[in-house]
Amino acid sequence: MNGAARKFFIFGAGYSCKAFARANTGGSAIAGTTRSLEKFDSLRQAGIEPYLFDGAVTDDIAAALASTTHLVVSTAPGEAGDPVLGVARSEILQRMPALRWIGYLSTVGVYGDHGGGWVDETSECRPVSHRSRLRVEAERDWVETGARRNVPVAVLRLSGIYGPGRNAFVNLANGTARRLVKPGQVFNRIHVADIAGALWHLAERDMGGIFNVTDDLPSPPQDVVAYAAGLMKVEPPSEIPFETAQLSPMARSFYGENKRVSNAAIKRVGYRFRFPDYRAALAAMWQEGDWAGGEARSPMKRW
Repeated sequence: MNGAARKFFIFGAGYSCKAFARANTGGSAIAGTTRSLEKFDSLRQAGIEPYLFDGAVTDDIAAALASTTHLVVSTAPGEAGDPVLGVARSEILQRMPALRWIGYLSTVGVYGDHGGGWVDETSECRPVSHRSRLRVEAERDWVETGARRNVPVAVLRLSGIYGPGRNAFVNLANGTARRLVKPGQVFNRIHVADIAGALWHLAERDMGGIFNVTDDLPSPPQDVVAYAAGLMKVEPPSEIPFETAQLSPMARSFYGENKRVSNAAIKRVGYRFRFPDYRAALAAMWQEGDWAGGEARSPMKRW
């Protein structure tokens, strides 16, 4: 199927999915939802035909889904389960005759805590937080739905997302950067361009499966801040022991999960990362000057 013949519909066209749309060089039609009319312009600037989704499938959305070939879902599950399947399951199962592929954006949080050890797609999911337990259930629900429709489902488990407008440079510039130190703690991360690239790689091949979309270098978070400060030629903030840090319950919960996430599976199917680690990504953003963001002046390129 050539690019122009693909028609994408995105539920939850936020930061990552707008990067995906800006990387559309094949002429595919892309539509997507937002919960706010005020965000319509930013979606249009990214190349997305906007639809308002407030938890119900409108006639306009149903009409768009009827000709959709590739469905992308980037919405967080709630207590009632996945919000898209909760209202659109019958559409997907019965009224999307052109559907060929489903992509579901999940999180590496589903693995939970592995004491700093390596995990891959075959590792046990033992989520710590309630939101990650809901993600495990949502993944299973989407895979089951794809099986019922006989279409491949790609589950992309994403690590900490950064890119233009969301990175250590921005935090240093606005004074919110902190260097929290918890001995032995590491995190994986992923540049938004590689989320877009991996999503295109899988969608163009109608490829299903579970894939960790994450970098090569799980690292202590304080090292990322220090590296960015070095590039900016500013003094990094002082280190703060984790035990004495003032953190929200959600922020503190992230430090309760310690693991190193392997990206070997997505590489085995042919994807090559543009930014294999935070050093390469931060250096490129600093050199190119797009670290502060600005979608109109800094469009993403197709990798």
